[in-house]
Amino acid sequence: MSDPREKRQDQRIPLILQVQYPDQAGVLKDTTENLSAGGLFIRTDRTLAVGDRIPLKIGFPGLMDPLVIEVEVVRQRRPDESGPAGVAVRVPSDRDEDRRALARLAATGPGGAAPPRSFRILVVEDNSLLTEMLRHALGRIGTTDGRPLDVQARFVVDGEAALRAISAEPPDLLMTDLFMPGMDGFELLGRLRSNPATRTLPVMVVSSGDVEAKLRALALGADVFLGKPVPFAELIATVRRLLVKG
Repeated sequence: MSDPREKRQDQRIPLILQVQYPDQAGVLKDTTENLSAGGLFIRTDRTLAVGDRIPLKIGFPGLMDPLVIEVEVVRQRRPDESGPAGVAVRVPSDRDEDRRALARLAATGPGGAAPPRSFRILVVEDNSLLTEMLRHALGRIGTTDGRPLDVQARFVVDGEAALRAISAEPPDLLMTDLFMPGMDGFELLGRLRSNPATRTLPVMVVSSGDVEAKLRALALGADVFLGKPVPFAELIATVRRLLVKG
């Protein structure tokens, strides 16, 4: 970070976690882009000014208990710079307990244990051309810790087929479009989050929907929203982070 107020004394690690704002009822969740012992970067469309101090609730459904800390905004990133809109925040110097809690998370990652290296992804997409592009991208996820990831991707064309596939063989990650014939992605999200068996299934939305569609998908329980066309490098990085939990 170039802001002199945010000296990079701690190594940042790429880690996608949900971010909520306990002081603002009804505000939908954002996601982290990375974090360190002293701060983190939040992808958000909210208007936050440098110097604002805000409470955050950081977590991941089914993976870790929420961590509540107070942070201070030190830099804004416009969406036309090096990535999506967002803010860099740090733990203020008078919040020692919050810094220790964030440092523990940065040191261990959520869960703290080495994850398995074999994963199943279910992709819900009705565009045949995009399906082939996603198949190619998911085949290039690469390695982690020097070991290849064994990723098995299945593809279905609508929400009804997705529910049948999930019932037959639950995936480790669901990637879905929103606008499809038959059962669309919105109804699929609602069905998944209302079922205790699938309530914590990680769901990644990849859609050309507008801000209203994004907010609706997040409100229904999507963990991550990526807008089409999404750069393959970002898509691959996001899938890897969701699968290996950082």
